[in-house]
Amino acid sequence: MGCGWLGLSLAKELIKDNYTVNGTTTTKEKLQVLETHHINPFLITLSETAVLGSYSEFLTGSDTLIINIPPGLRKDPTKNHVAELRLLMPQIEAHAIKNVLYISSTSVFENEDDIPVITAATTPNATSDSGKQLIEIEHMLQANSNFNTTILRFGGLVGDERHPAKFLSGKTHVSDPEAPVNLIHKTDAIGIIMAILKNGLWNVVLNAAYPAHPNKKDYYIEQCERKNLTPPSFNGVEKSKGKIIESKLVVQLLNYSFKVAP
Repeated sequence: MGCGWLGLSLAKELIKDNYTVNGTTTTKEKLQVLETHHINPFLITLSETAVLGSYSEFLTGSDTLIINIPPGLRKDPTKNHVAELRLLMPQIEAHAIKNVLYISSTSVFENEDDIPVITAATTPNATSDSGKQLIEIEHMLQANSNFNTTILRFGGLVGDERHPAKFLSGKTHVSDPEAPVNLIHKTDAIGIIMAILKNGLWNVVLNAAYPAHPNKKDYYIEQCERKNLTPPSFNGVEKSKGKIIESKLVVQLLNYSFKVAP
């Protein structure tokens, strides 16, 4: 559910590995794109009052549902994403889905002065509206005993065609220069999802970010120089806030080795 930048690439890898994949989009134009890649396409939209589209056909016959839908509060700060997912819950139950993999975010953890190390056992403490909604959705899914739920929280997603250095290039007074970066390449994100499915790793919570955490200033200046972009300048007046996302549980439970540095 949600064949966007990550979801479409994941679906294509699942198809290569002989999975049968149903995929959703919210735009009619993308239905043909999904079909071209042998993904069964469905036009489905979640709202705070209804699940719209052929959701029953989408869910019927599937063992596992991967929910990969960001809250979308940047575009609509008033949006209630929790209400959208709450309406989906009875449909998941009614169609006998056995397993749910929810793609969450490490933004459920606050950046702090003491730069804490965040493990899978760390309690989420986000104060942003987006972070709080993600936390509520995680709890809502985990509390449902009708299906297994694994929560997978990614750091900032990076790909060859989408890199944060491009967005920071040339910016001035960028905050938190000494904060550690917590990024993960799309290749590793997909690899971890595939490993969860193949190993049947359900009812766990995993945080995933590349194990190296250079500081923000050094990392983005180096990346911009590599890509022939204008480096950003940083505000070093205030103490940097941040966190370090530890991914040891991913390595231990899945025997997964990170392949691509972000």
